[in-house]
Amino acid sequence: MTLWYAGGFASRRSLAVVAHDILIVAAAWLLVYLARFDFGVTPTGWISFWRSLPFVLLGQGAVLWYCGLYRGIWRFSSILDAWNIVRAAVLGVLAIALLLFLFNRLEGVPRTVLAAYPVCLILLLGGPRLLYRVWSEHGFALFNHGEFKRVLILGAGRAGEALARDMRRDARYDPVAFLDDQVSLLGSKLHGAPVIGTIAQLPEVVAELKIDLVIIAIPSTNNANMRRIVEICERCEVPFRTLPRFHDLSAGEVSVAELREVNIEDLLGRDAVILDWRRIGAYAIGRTILVSGAGGSIGSELCRQIARFKPAMLVLFESNECNLFYIEAELRTKYPELMVCAFLGDVRDASAVARAFEKFRPDMVFHAAAYKHVPMLEFNLREAVRNNVVGTRIMASAAHDYGCRTFVMISTDKAVNSNNVMGATKRIAELCCQAQRRRSRTRFITVRFGNVLGSAGSVVPLFQEQIRAGGPVTVTHPDMVRYFMTIPEAAQLIMQAAAMGEGGETFVLDMGDPVRITYLAEQMIRLSGKTPGVDVKIVYTALRPGEKLAEELFHQDEERVQTSHSQLILARAPDNERPDLMEDLRALEAAVEAYDDNAIVRLMEKLVPPIAKHRPVQQKVVPIELAKKA
Repeated sequence: MTLWYAGGFASRRSLAVVAHDILIVAAAWLLVYLARFDFGVTPTGWISFWRSLPFVLLGQGAVLWYCGLYRGIWRFSSILDAWNIVRAAVLGVLAIALLLFLFNRLEGVPRTVLAAYPVCLILLLGGPRLLYRVWSEHGFALFNHGEFKRVLILGAGRAGEALARDMRRDARYDPVAFLDDQVSLLGSKLHGAPVIGTIAQLPEVVAELKIDLVIIAIPSTNNANMRRIVEICERCEVPFRTLPRFHDLSAGEVSVAELREVNIEDLLGRDAVILDWRRIGAYAIGRTILVSGAGGSIGSELCRQIARFKPAMLVLFESNECNLFYIEAELRTKYPELMVCAFLGDVRDASAVARAFEKFRPDMVFHAAAYKHVPMLEFNLREAVRNNVVGTRIMASAAHDYGCRTFVMISTDKAVNSNNVMGATKRIAELCCQAQRRRSRTRFITVRFGNVLGSAGSVVPLFQEQIRAGGPVTVTHPDMVRYFMTIPEAAQLIMQAAAMGEGGETFVLDMGDPVRITYLAEQMIRLSGKTPGVDVKIVYTALRPGEKLAEELFHQDEERVQTSHSQLILARAPDNERPDLMEDLRALEAAVEAYDDNAIVRLMEKLVPPIAKHRPVQQKVVPIELAKKA
């Protein structure tokens, strides 16, 4: 019913516009006749007018429809609409002349009438449209002065101009002025609002002009500049909003509807990833791709990115039923033409893995399934090894056995010089893939990176919950730093590495500069509209089991080699094959099956020596009798 009503309304509006234009055509024809005879039309002239009018309405009406004059909306009339009017008037007079020539050889029709008619028609058709647009953008403000918010826009570029134009049509906002660091723009005006200074002058301008809202309209800026702008905005004590990055804007449109609060990704995320889409597409289009851990933070984003390349089939391998349901439903909604297969299974279950590989025969595997929480895994050693090591070994073996073309293992910076169980298990998983690569035609590729913003169970959601509860926000150490990137950025770079790798490489994502966790906490508190240390306190606890003050991205023996992609670095390690590696891995798996924690610790220390150097054995395992007492 709603669609019928909307369609009926649109039809009635179009009919009204057509009727208006037909009357304008008649009026233009009449005016040029009156002007030709100095407003004293002779009886012969009136006969000529009435005889020619039907042909004028028929010819000009057909041309107006042909030129698409009724597809536009008056309140959004543009230069293109003006050009259509000019084109319709010129073509219309030619059509009228042809019809009248065929009818009566233009008998009684003054040639000056034909010459003046297009000019008169252009003015009469364009005038109402122009006045309506001006009224829609500015006229409403005459009766609502004082009800809308006085807005200061930061950035007088394309996005700022489009935003101001849209605000002129919205009764809630009044764009008062612009600030821009491009000095050449000072003094210019955009939609009536002047560019009056630089962004550094924001606090003074806000106070002087009594600004109610500041909007950051620089979607192409880098994150360092965004942090600078936000810090200035925070000193003004007025609300501020931002536009999403250009690549995140809905349909690429800049409008009031796109405004949102600044989030932590705006400050800590980095410039948009530039991908070699052709190269990625060559590996993804038309292929069967399996993603393990498809319902997790990285796995689900990988699925979203892969779906854009139209693979023949996307297999979602996931042990969490709810997560699998949600990602499958999302992909089926967004990509109805994509063949999506949801497989509820566990990477630790060799039978389930074999069944999935036998049934779907994937060309490419992204192995994102892993346990990742450092303190939790410190006291769940056996499960950490079973999932992160044994699960990886099972997946890698299946990729080899079933002729998979590419296997991409998702690793972490915690695998480097690790002093915790989680990092050690991921390092052993890396070694497992390297060993498998030496005896397989499958391309085994490892991608290593740091923390991702907003992933499930990460520090950002934890801080958000603590801030909502009024604090305190808990930080383990004032000097703790971590590398951060956004989930989409990580997923896209993983795909780029998969397309670039030839087999055996370990790619490290360029994580930029590390970020102090204290800075992260302070910024999140400020972005929530509160003051750190006043409204929400920050409490320093202590390093949790397995935590380090700073993470590393490269082992000491790894050579850093810049690849053809600026955000991917190759960690080239000496190709020293360990003949006893597979034997140790089998022994580790047997210790897991036997639930022998002491054997697990001993084998892990043999496989990853740094863990023995940094962590004594007794710190890794909680004795069973102590666990029972607790």
